[in-house]
Amino acid sequence: MHYPEFFADKLATLKKEGRYRYFLTHRRSAEHFPQLCYTDEAGQSRQAVNWCSNDYLGMSTEATVIARMTGVARKSGTGSGGTRNISGTTGWHRELENLLADWHNKEAALLFNGAYQANVTTLQTLGRQIPGLVFLSDEKNHASIIEGIRGCRNEKKIFRHNDMDHLASLLQELPAGQPRLIVFETVYSMCGTLAPVRDITALARKYNALTYADEVHAVGLYGPSGAGILEQEGLQADVDIVNGTLSKAIGVFGGYIAASALLVDFIRSFGSGFIFTSSLPPAVCAAAAASIKHIQANEKLRRVFFRNVTALRNALKKAAIPCRENRSHITILPVGNALHCRRLADTLLRDHGIYLQPINYPTVPEGEECLRLIITARHESRQIHHLAYCLKRVLYGDDPADRSAFAAFPAAAGDSETLY
Repeated sequence: MHYPEFFADKLATLKKEGRYRYFLTHRRSAEHFPQLCYTDEAGQSRQAVNWCSNDYLGMSTEATVIARMTGVARKSGTGSGGTRNISGTTGWHRELENLLADWHNKEAALLFNGAYQANVTTLQTLGRQIPGLVFLSDEKNHASIIEGIRGCRNEKKIFRHNDMDHLASLLQELPAGQPRLIVFETVYSMCGTLAPVRDITALARKYNALTYADEVHAVGLYGPSGAGILEQEGLQADVDIVNGTLSKAIGVFGGYIAASALLVDFIRSFGSGFIFTSSLPPAVCAAAAASIKHIQANEKLRRVFFRNVTALRNALKKAAIPCRENRSHITILPVGNALHCRRLADTLLRDHGIYLQPINYPTVPEGEECLRLIITARHESRQIHHLAYCLKRVLYGDDPADRSAFAAFPAAAGDSETLY
C-alpha cells in the first residue's frame, strides 16, 4: 500500500462530499463574547458573532470564575503533576467531587478530563466487569456512548429514539436475571429532543435494569439549582449513574460521573481510562466549583438564557425560517445536504459575520445535515434579529416562498411544547 496516496484520497473524498472539517482560528475575548475576531483568507482581520458555542451561560467569561482559576494557579501551579493515584489528587479535586455529588443528589462523584472520557471509561468498565451485561442504548446516543459500548464487545440492543414500547419489548426478550443497563441522554444535542425519563426509569424498575443518563447538555440549565433534567423532573434518585460536563454551561473543562459511593469506587478502581490519565489541574477544579456555585445562586442567569432561546425562535419564526420543534434549548435548521450546509455556513461567515459550523455525517446520519444554532445568555437582541435577517436573505434571497434549501425534517411526535 502507498500510504500517503491512501490518506490523500480519503481526505479528497471528504472535501468532495462537503464533510471535511475546517477549523476557524479565532481570538476569543472574555470581554466581548459572543463576538470573536479572526483572520480571513485575504489576511484581513474580521469580526463575527459566535452562534455555535456551548458556553451557554457565558461562565467561561465570568469574572469570579476567572479570578478563582488564576488565583489557584498562582498557588498550585498549572498542572496536577500526575494521575489521581500518583500525586494527582488535591483538596480542589475533593471539593469539586463533593459539590457535584451533592448537586446531583448522589453519594459520590468522579472527575475525568472530559465527558467523552467519562462515558467511554464508565461504560467499558461496567461491560468488562459485569458478566453478561447487556446494553440497551437509544439510537440517537452520542458518539462517546457508542464508543464506550463498542469497546467492551458486550451484547447491545439499540432501541428506536425515545420509543418506550420498543425498549420494553427488548427488555422483555432478555432472560430473567441477566444484567442490563439502559443508556440515554436527557437532552439529545443533535436533534434537541428530551428523553422520556420518567418512562425509562419505570421500565428500569420493572425489569431490574441499571440506568445511565448523559446530562451534558442539561447540566447548568435545567432544574431549580441547574443540576439538569433529572432534577427538574424530581428523578435524581431514580437514575443510577449521571454523566456530566464541566465544559459547556459550567464554562471550564472536564467531565464526571455521579452515582452511589460503591459504584464510583468500582469505576475508580477498575476503569483504566481513569487510572492511567493525569488528573485535571487544581486551578481548573477550583474554577469549576466557583462556576457551579455561581449558577446555583443565580437563577436569573438561567431565566435570561431561556428568554433568549424564546426570542431567537420567535425571530426565526417571524422570518419564516423553519426550525425543528423541540422542548429543549437547541435550535436545529435542517438542510439535508452536506455541500449545501458547508456553503451556507461559509456565506454567513464571509458576508454577514455569522459563525456557524455545519453538522454533517458522522455526527448526524447522511441526509440530516443541519445548522445548529446555539444561543447563550450573553447574546443581545440586536444580534438575534441580525441573525434572523441574514438567514432569510441567504436562504431565500428575494423570494421568501422559496424553501428549496431545506430537506424534510419533521418534528418529533409529542415534542412540540416548550419546556421553559
